[in-house]
Amino acid sequence: MNNILKDENKRLNVPLIEQRADPYVYRHTDGKYYFTASVPAYDKIILRCADSLYALRDAQEKEIWHRHESGDMSEHVWAPELHFINGKWFIYFASSRKDDIWRLRPYILECLGSDPMKDEWVERGMIQRSDDDIYSFEAFSLDATVFENNGEWYYVWAEKVSVGIQISNLYIAKMESPTKLSTAQVLLTTPDYDWERRDIWVNEGPAVVKHNDKIFLTYSASATGEVYCMGMLSIDKDADLLDPREWKKEKKPVLCSNAELGFFGPGHNSFTKLPDGTDVCMFHARTYRDIVGNPLYDPNRHAFIMKVEWDEAGNPVFDYKNMIL
Repeated sequence: MNNILKDENKRLNVPLIEQRADPYVYRHTDGKYYFTASVPAYDKIILRCADSLYALRDAQEKEIWHRHESGDMSEHVWAPELHFINGKWFIYFASSRKDDIWRLRPYILECLGSDPMKDEWVERGMIQRSDDDIYSFEAFSLDATVFENNGEWYYVWAEKVSVGIQISNLYIAKMESPTKLSTAQVLLTTPDYDWERRDIWVNEGPAVVKHNDKIFLTYSASATGEVYCMGMLSIDKDADLLDPREWKKEKKPVLCSNAELGFFGPGHNSFTKLPDGTDVCMFHARTYRDIVGNPLYDPNRHAFIMKVEWDEAGNPVFDYKNMIL
């Protein structure tokens, strides 16, 4: 039995891409898959492109932006996401300063052409909050994602409250443009449960997947070692997305570490589809528990992919048995 389990472990926990944390995958309208992620040195933004999800493993990687030598965007380049909005390519990411390494703020790059792998990228500065918002992005802010629903675009991000004990919450706002919000922040979720408060109190890394008439928003909780895990919110697509009372929060995590199968600290995921319409979740995890030093600087968070199953109630099921190699 132990030998069988060992073989199963070896089969399941093979990463698609090694040493790429906070993985983000996007399938464009032409069928091509794009991939970006945090690199271990946290010093640049990379892109890969391939004709299939599996081919991303061996696709040539291109650096499309490098951190500044000083000032804003000079340290901790984290969690880039590639989005195509109104016919243009944008990358949303967070970065800090060498003279203040925890001053994380959300920034934007825009591609000046139609090919994100070949054309020039330019900086568009920080995302701009709405004119009536005096609070957003005044403290540690990161992990922004954007999504469209019923013709409106929404921006979701993690931010620590700027006073007292700094707890990382998730906020949502409607977008006026790819670079500016049109509404003030609304609190979506704060770490309510024990599994969101292990070592540090954290909700971060939002990602959106839609199914039938519902929107599901996964997120990551707790510190970035073995206790890191995925939680989930959901809402009807025709509800008021800016009303936190309309969102349902799961009381238990939807994906946790599994020592038998060799997955530790699963989280910060994204979603895409296979050509046949099958939903896929890409997430990062380690294949070992014990970490020397600060988990943030351990390079071995790898990008894995699993098929998403849907239960009879139309809710996503995340199960390591559905890993894709």
